[in-house]
Amino acid sequence: MRLSRFPLSTTKETPADAEIISHRLMLRAGLIRKLGAGLYTWMPLGLRVMRKVETIVREEMNRAGALELLMPTVQPAELWQESGRWNVMGDEMLRFKDRHKNDFAYSPTAEEAVTSHVRQDIRSYKQLPINYYQIQTKFRDERRPRFGVMRAREFVMKDAYSFHMDMDSLVAEYYNMRAAYTRIFTRIGADFRAVQADSGNIGGAASEEFHILAGAGEDLLAVSTEGDYAANVEAAITRASGLPAPAPIAAMETVSTPGQKTCEQVSKFMNVPLTGKVKLLVAKAADGGLIGIALRGDHELNEIKAAKHPKIASPFEMAKIEDVQAGFGCEVGYLGPVKCPIEVIADYAAAEIGDFVCGANENNAHLKGVNWGRDCAEPETADLRTIVEGDPSPDGKGTIKLLRGIEGGHIFQLGQKYTKAMNLTVLDEKGEAVTPQMGCYGIGVSRMVAAVIEQSFDANGIIWPDAIAPFRVIVTPIGTDKSQAAKDAAEKLYADLIAAGVEAVLDDRGLRPGPMFADADLIGIPHRIVIGDKGLANSQFEYKHRRAEKAEMIAATVAAVLAKLG
Repeated sequence: MRLSRFPLSTTKETPADAEIISHRLMLRAGLIRKLGAGLYTWMPLGLRVMRKVETIVREEMNRAGALELLMPTVQPAELWQESGRWNVMGDEMLRFKDRHKNDFAYSPTAEEAVTSHVRQDIRSYKQLPINYYQIQTKFRDERRPRFGVMRAREFVMKDAYSFHMDMDSLVAEYYNMRAAYTRIFTRIGADFRAVQADSGNIGGAASEEFHILAGAGEDLLAVSTEGDYAANVEAAITRASGLPAPAPIAAMETVSTPGQKTCEQVSKFMNVPLTGKVKLLVAKAADGGLIGIALRGDHELNEIKAAKHPKIASPFEMAKIEDVQAGFGCEVGYLGPVKCPIEVIADYAAAEIGDFVCGANENNAHLKGVNWGRDCAEPETADLRTIVEGDPSPDGKGTIKLLRGIEGGHIFQLGQKYTKAMNLTVLDEKGEAVTPQMGCYGIGVSRMVAAVIEQSFDANGIIWPDAIAPFRVIVTPIGTDKSQAAKDAAEKLYADLIAAGVEAVLDDRGLRPGPMFADADLIGIPHRIVIGDKGLANSQFEYKHRRAEKAEMIAATVAAVLAKLG
């Protein structure tokens, strides 16, 4: 490719609406152009990168035995109503009517569509297991699209779905996909971690996310300092210490705390650490009433964990303030487990402290010296809080450190969530109808482009890994307006590289070295060859890797250049 014939549109200006580095650099390098809120045109340079990601994904999915198909992006509402998700997906799902007033959705995901397809085509156990995948556009009507293609409304996704006669087969395919994802992320050149995750509104049992580690990541990951444990903080578990609660020492007494409602206020007012305070939250119970949740003062409730407790309503919902005040007879800032009018479930950490401070269930008052069992009922205990840095690792190896990650992929064991809801059955060896098990495996293809930039850039621009760079080598001749030798050498090297199967680009725009090198760095081409009279006089080219601080001189031959490419 010759840059004189390529629409390279770079700029030095940082777009005002670009909040993170990948968004800024993708706009400055001319990879994308904004069409509307959360809607982007992929320019030729950016599309080359995304196609490289697609190719790696496709090769590894094929290698893993998955079969590619292509399903419509527009899906009839009846399928979503069958699965029960038509009203669950919320406003993120774009709904519309056709000219006949029939309801449709623009696909945010395709569990229903693929289940409908399999329901029509698969009849016997002899046709299973099977894994279908597609690389297709999706649309999710984000309330606040931001960060460029990182959280766009329209995006490209690889979504795969497998069907199985039993759980053993599903688990085997789950780990087959896990291995395929590991190869995909490794080949792309990303620094990543696979972490345990919550299944969200996709549903199912086991699930793992593949995160590209980057400071701009929206997800917080809990990772063991010594073991292999890794999980999204919303799914990271905490365990009871196994130690008995300390024996009571102090007597319980009431302390006047006028206007002191938050844990921080009470801690400062009473001169006690947050770790010595128990706070009581009130949520809606599964039976329609209210239920108390006790947490240590320095911990935060994990609503995803709470919603999975059989006694707590799902989806999780805090109780209305007026209902709490009516039930307790005081403001919410003074609640506690002593003489509590509702059942209390305590997080493990809250249940393991003694002589603690808590609300007195009367306005402007707290209790100190409170102990479970002596002053209030021993509570049912559960894992209800968000893990924090320094907690013991759940695998017993080291402690937890928190890292930022960008979710690039997610794999699920869905079980029979969709196959049962949509009455998909196949005949087993005995000729009896059986509901298959199902798996789901997604990769955000367009998001991956931005995610890699977030961990691979410098002050001059993008630094692409070789595998997904738009071009591997850029040939930059100097002074071609005056030197026919430099021009001829550049043309020959460019032709030789193309003949050798190398994706090379020739900067034949006639720019001065400064702007020419700045563009090469901004768009992130991994290898740069500079050709000029000074080097040619010594039969040399100047070579610089995008990550290197300094250039070096190499022999002025295509063989020497190919040797540098590896």
